[in-house]
Formats: sequence, C-alpha cells, structure tokens
Amino acid sequence: MSTPSEPRTIVRASGLSRQVELGAETLTLLSGLDLDVEAGDTLAIVGRSGSGKSTLLALLAGLDLPTAGDVWLAGESLTGLSEDGRARLRQRAVGFVFQNFQLLPALTALENVMLPLELAGRRDAREQAAALLERVGLADRQRHRPRELSGGEQQRVALARAFVAEPAVLFADEPTGNLDADTGAMITDLLFELNRERGTTLILVTHDDTLAARCRRVVRLDHGRLHEETREAA
Repeated sequence: MSTPSEPRTIVRASGLSRQVELGAETLTLLSGLDLDVEAGDTLAIVGRSGSGKSTLLALLAGLDLPTAGDVWLAGESLTGLSEDGRARLRQRAVGFVFQNFQLLPALTALENVMLPLELAGRRDAREQAAALLERVGLADRQRHRPRELSGGEQQRVALARAFVAEPAVLFADEPTGNLDADTGAMITDLLFELNRERGTTLILVTHDDTLAARCRRVVRLDHGRLHEETREAA
C-alpha cells in the first residue's frame, strides 16, 4: 500500500488506439499510446489541429472507448465498465471545462453550479455552489442565466461547476479558446489557483503554449503518438 508521500497513478492509458471508419478507409487517430498521470499532477496535451488531442481527452475521461487498449481512471478500468458505470465514475471522480462553456441555458449560474452536487444527492448543494461562485468573483451574478453573462463570466461559472464536487481529475478542453487574451489570462490564473487549492489532477488540451507552460508536464501528440516534454510550472 502506498504512503501519503508516494505518488499514486490516477489516470493510466495502456496500448491506447482509436480508429474510425471513413467509407472504405480506416483512419488511425491514436496508435498504441501509453500514459501515466500521478494524482495532483498538471498535464497539458498539445499538438496541431486534427492531431487527436480531443479524442485522447475523451478516451481518458471515459466519454469514448478505444479501438484497442485500456484506460484506468481512479483505479477502475473504463473498458470494463458499462456506459452507466462510466457515467457514475465520471459523476464521482471527474470535472470538465469546455471551450464553449456548456452551461445549461435555462438554469441560473447558481443552479448550473449546484447541478453536480444535486445529482450526487448532496443536501448542501446551494451553500457550496454559492460559496464557490463567490470564490470566482460572481457572488452578485448568481441569479443570472448564461445569456446574461459575458464569455469570461460564463467560463468562471463553468470552473465553479467543475470544481464544486471536488473531483479527483479535472479535464479541460481548450478552456481559453473562446476568450480574448486578457480574459483568457484571468481564467488561466483562476484555473490553476483552484487546482492548487483543491489538490485536483489537471489534464488539459490546448493550442496555447503559454497555458501549456503552466503545467508541470507537457505531452505533444503527433501522428497518433505521444512525445513528452517535461517542464517545471511557472
């Protein structure tokens, strides 16, 4: 059994491949990838457009299944779980931040952040959601719906929703991609502050080298294979 001072693998990919059929042609997106991510680490996945970054993120999060290989998330084999089992694991252990925010338009900011806790049956959902919205600077915007918020405000709501259930792993897909440079820098700072405060493992996909450089590890995806570039976080 590992001690608290020893690293613990929270995400592991082994022999991971993903192919898709395009008519008579088989397109290989990922080929035999191996990847270990330790609990509490920060990892950026970079690469050119179409290199398979989002595909890899979806496989690591159990949103898609590989053609070959396996992913272990929080100690469970994703290919060994049913679709419902993977959904329950994501609810328990995973948070998401997306480029296009993916807030529910009919819900207020507070209700969007409460949702993961309500699905988990938490009675303190409103209290915890309100506290986290205050943490991200939106205490006065709790009753606003997404259409009434700026892009930066929507992404702050999305960050609060992602962190509110204290997930073991947070997956972020181009979290600053729809934001201007100044707003993107503010969201980046907030993302890493919350990640440090809550001890979450962060795995993100980005085209932004400045954002990638904030992570302790960077892996570059090229022609379906990973190449690691280890850096120290800024």
